[in-house]
Amino acid sequence: MNYIVNVLPQLGSGFVTTLIVFALTIIISIPLGILVGFLMRVPVLKWVMYVYVWLMRGTPLLLQIIIFYYGPALLGLPALTRLASCLVAFVLNYAAYFAEIFRGGIEAVPVGQLEAAKMLHLSSWQAARFVTLPQVVRIVIPSVMNEVINLVKDSSLVYIVGLFDIMQAANVAMQRDTTIEPFLIAGVFYLVFIAILTLLARGLESKLKIEKR
Repeated sequence: MNYIVNVLPQLGSGFVTTLIVFALTIIISIPLGILVGFLMRVPVLKWVMYVYVWLMRGTPLLLQIIIFYYGPALLGLPALTRLASCLVAFVLNYAAYFAEIFRGGIEAVPVGQLEAAKMLHLSSWQAARFVTLPQVVRIVIPSVMNEVINLVKDSSLVYIVGLFDIMQAANVAMQRDTTIEPFLIAGVFYLVFIAILTLLARGLESKLKIEKR
């Protein structure tokens, strides 16, 4: 018990970085995913969006982190910090997944409702804002929350560029104390965080009266 008390501040410091990566990725990637989801239906831009989604979903997130961290310097560009390179990779990767989810939700909205919006002389933006998006949100919430939970676990990939997250903190403690206990404690951090997110997801689904099939 004394060991756990002693190592908790170190792991807690690392978990702060994990939370920063998680929160900023969610805040940026979900709106970006919604935008890309709508742009995938625009004839002039849809193939560009499809290539972007295909590229980000078709390559490992770990590889993307490495490319954004080491790539700029190899091209003679200013290097990104560890945190910045991880955030760019996570945002672009998860935005692509969210885009596919929202695209599916958009296509599930009955065409007749969009036609009714046009008859009411709503602009494309107004139709998207007041007709399509509210329905899409109800449809995609379960899938979005699944990706949010996956993000918690994927955040551990930042170790590859040496970012001091909870897994890196656990590794330092393990090397110093020659015990796997820090990793077990880190696992508890993840489990508790995911449990909280799961409860929030269920509450949100219940509030929106989403029926699970």
